[in-house]
Amino acid sequence: MLGKTYLTKQASLLLEFARTTSDSDLSAKLISKAADLKSRADPLPDKDQGPQAPDVAWDVGPDDPTAS
Repeated sequence: MLGKTYLTKQASLLLEFARTTSDSDLSAKLISKAADLKSRADPLPDKDQGPQAPDVAWDVGPDDPTAS
């Protein structure tokens, strides 16, 4: 599943391109696609949830210079 940040960024890029083109049909299609991406992004959580790194506990020995 695509994340909210990705979908929002893609919608923004489509709108930017729609503003720069002189082809009104293309502009309308780009705006429509941007609206579709935005509607797909809205129900998603604000932060994209990727795989979480496991908590790692390092065993620090007495010879380790970083040991306190």
